[in-house]
Amino acid sequence: MIILGGSSRQSLASLRGSLDQSLQSVSAIDCSTVSADLFVVLNSLSSSIGLRRALTDPSRDVASKVALVEDIFGKVIGKVALALVGSAVALRWSTPAEFADGIEQIAIEAEASAANINDKLDLVQDQLFEFARLLLANGDLRQALAARSDDAAHKEALVHDIFAAKFDGSSVRLMDELVAGLRGRSIEQSLAAYTHGVAARRDRVTAHVRTAIALSDSQRSKLASALAAQIGQPVHINDEIDPAILGGISIRFADEIIDGTIVNRLAEASRALVG
Repeated sequence: MIILGGSSRQSLASLRGSLDQSLQSVSAIDCSTVSADLFVVLNSLSSSIGLRRALTDPSRDVASKVALVEDIFGKVIGKVALALVGSAVALRWSTPAEFADGIEQIAIEAEASAANINDKLDLVQDQLFEFARLLLANGDLRQALAARSDDAAHKEALVHDIFAAKFDGSSVRLMDELVAGLRGRSIEQSLAAYTHGVAARRDRVTAHVRTAIALSDSQRSKLASALAAQIGQPVHINDEIDPAILGGISIRFADEIIDGTIVNRLAEASRALVG
């Protein structure tokens, strides 16, 4: 699991917002392209501590760091990913390593967004869990994919031979990146980070809705469309009937909570009277 602290956590939240804006109303293929480009950047960061330090040095001005990003990656990745990395270097990260973690996180989430557009996000999450179970049950497979001495191309070919015919394309692409770039972690630690990244994107495209009575199909459809307009991607509705709220609606969506329940309104009125 990617766990960031201090300023890195805030920077990742900001970077996720930039990712949301970048992926608004684009195709699944475009999302996968952005993801692949971000993984190109991640591989360079993972192999060069000097680059990580240069891009996170607080004594360097943002313009020079953005210029460095453009010099190194401008001809090898697309404009969307390049802009995202430029946004990332303008933020403050607790350590150079956590800057790389942040890039990894949004790279995973960009591919998860492709799966979401294809209505396959739950499937991808399930297939990563299945991959974990297979590694646990098959020591030879785990050893082959976790070997540090083996080249990335050979491990990716092994993933394709075993999983390409039965797993979703987004799952296979994430597994390719996982085994090719363990970044000093065990394969189990990397798999936990990727699973966490997919779950984080799922949380951003799932709205948890509480109402006193069940929503009609029409109401659910209109609500999903309104929320999707904010993020530019399909939004899934998980609804809960809670008579205790009396009426109105409560929505927990991405990093926002919209509480329009009667219980909350009464509580606000009570606080206003006391005040």
